[in-house]
Amino acid sequence: MTFYIAREASKLWRKVCMETTVEVQLLMEKWKLLLAGLLFQYVHGLAARGVHYLHRPGPVLQDLGFMALPELGKDRGYLSESLFTFIFISFVVWTFHPFVYHNKRFYTVLLWRRVLAFLVTCQILRIVTFYSTQLPGPNYHCREGSKLARLPPPDTVFEVLLINFPRGILYGCGDLIFSSHMIFTLVFVNTYQKYGSKRFIKFIAWMLVIIQSLLIIAARKHYSVDIVVAWYTVNLVVFFIDKKLPEMPDRTSGALSLLPLSVKEKDEKPNKLLGGNPGDNNTDWRQRTQMNGKHGEEVNVVKPDVTANVT
Repeated sequence: MTFYIAREASKLWRKVCMETTVEVQLLMEKWKLLLAGLLFQYVHGLAARGVHYLHRPGPVLQDLGFMALPELGKDRGYLSESLFTFIFISFVVWTFHPFVYHNKRFYTVLLWRRVLAFLVTCQILRIVTFYSTQLPGPNYHCREGSKLARLPPPDTVFEVLLINFPRGILYGCGDLIFSSHMIFTLVFVNTYQKYGSKRFIKFIAWMLVIIQSLLIIAARKHYSVDIVVAWYTVNLVVFFIDKKLPEMPDRTSGALSLLPLSVKEKDEKPNKLLGGNPGDNNTDWRQRTQMNGKHGEEVNVVKPDVTANVT
C-alpha cells in the first residue's frame, strides 16, 4: 500500500513538473498581454473609486426588481458576496486543473489570456457607461444620511491612487451600470461552457448565475437595469471577441502534444504517451486548424521529436 501511494505521488509530481514547464514557456511568450490585463484591473478599480467622488445620494429610483424581490437587509447582504466568492474561487481552481488531472482540454496561460480579454473589454464599456450618468446608489451605504454616500475631496493624489483597498471597493457608490460582479460571473461561466467537460456542472453554473443576479437585486447593490444590461452586454462581448481571437489548440484530440518528454519516453511510441494503442501509428502529429477555419494559438514550446507518418 505504501509503495502504491509513493508510486502514484511520484507520477503526480512528475506530471505537475511537466505541465509547469510547458505553462512557463507559454507565459514567457504571452506575459505582456497577461500583465496588461492584470494592470487594467487596477485601472478599473481606480475608475470606480473616482466616480464615488461624483456620487450624490438621492431617493432610490423606482425599480421593478425591488418591487418583486424583498430586501435581504444589511444582516443578509453578504449572501450575494458569498455566492460570488464561491464562483470566483471555483473558476480559478478549475483553470489550474490541467496541472493535476490527465484530461486536459486547454492550456492555463492561453485560457486566462482569453478571459482577461473578455474582462477588459467589458470593463472599458462599463467605465464609459457609469461615468456618462451617475445614478443615486440603492445600496444602504449609498443612501441619503450615510457617511459613506459622499467622499470628501481628496487631500493628496495618493488617496485616490491607493483606492482605500479593500474598503473603497466594498463600499463604493456610483459605479452602477452595469454590474461588475455580473461581468466576472458571466465571463467565467461562458468560458466553462466552452472549455468545460461536465454538462451537469454547466447547468449548475448557469443556475448560479441566475441566483447571483437575483441576490444582487435583493441586496439592493444594483438596480435591475444594471443586471439586465450586464446579461446581454457581456454575452455579446464574449461572443464577438471569441470569434476574433485565434482558437486554442484542443489537447484532447491527440493532434498536438506540447508536453516535453524525457529521454526514455522519446523512445516510446507517441500513442502510448497519449494513452492510445501501441499499434496505432498513423497519428498526424502536426498542429491542425479548427473546423471553423481559424488557426490555433501560436505556441513555440518544446515538442516531442516524433516523425509523423503522413500518407
